[in-house]
Amino acid sequence: MATTKVPVYSTNDLKSTSDDALFPYLTNLPAPYTFTPNYTKSNVRFALGYSAVVIAAFTFYADRYLGWEATTSPWIIAAVVSYFTLNSALTYWIWGVEAGEVFYGTRGTGETISISSSVTKNSVPYKIHVVYKSPAGKVLQDKRFEAPFTQWFSADGIFHPKPFRAWLASQVDVLRLAAVERKKKNGEGADL
Repeated sequence: MATTKVPVYSTNDLKSTSDDALFPYLTNLPAPYTFTPNYTKSNVRFALGYSAVVIAAFTFYADRYLGWEATTSPWIIAAVVSYFTLNSALTYWIWGVEAGEVFYGTRGTGETISISSSVTKNSVPYKIHVVYKSPAGKVLQDKRFEAPFTQWFSADGIFHPKPFRAWLASQVDVLRLAAVERKKKNGEGADL
């Protein structure tokens, strides 16, 4: 794995690097603990965003090449209203539906995991919210926990995945079971 180095005083970079480390960890757990990502929410976000961009491009074209008179037509007014409606829906989707979710996936056995993360500006703790559900939708674990970035970042900003994974496994039951399985499979000193 390539060494990742980030500025230690940039909370956003620390959070982004930590968020990015979740995907390879959760998708490479030993069977049957591997999670397959579900991209439905991000696909909706992209559809809303790109639709608004297409409408904005259309109205720009109309203004630029057809002149000001064309921009007062009912089609342009409808396009502008549609643009604002799509942008409002996109804002709601990001803040209300996704709400900081950085990973959503399903195990082969049907359980789902949703992981949301957050940080407070100029603050040290990385906050995680994990919701793990059975195939029937029963909540098996709903937990919020936090730790300082210094647990898995060195003083010069190098990201160390092993302590990060160990911290997650110590907090989330299914990840703890996966870590035990990996150790059994690879020997006692195996990586998490």
